[in-house]
Amino acid sequence: MKATTTVIERKWHTVAEVAVMLGFGLSKTKMLVLTGEIRSVKVGRNRRILPAWVDEYVQAVTAVGPERRSA
Repeated sequence: MKATTTVIERKWHTVAEVAVMLGFGLSKTKMLVLTGEIRSVKVGRNRRILPAWVDEYVQAVTAVGPERRSA
C-alpha cells in the first residue's frame, strides 16, 4: 500500500502576517482591523484574517479615485 501525503494549507493570517504582506506597521494594521477596514474574526484573544479579506482591502484602497487622494 502506498502512503499518501496531504498538505494542509493555512486558511487564516494573523494581524502581524497581514502587516508584513501589506508593508504596514503592526499598529496601523491593528487599527485597520479594529475599525473594520480589514475584516477579521476573533478567535480567543486573537484576530484572524482570511486571504480574501486582505484582497478586498487592497481592491478597496486601489479603487479610490484621484479626487480622494491627497498630495
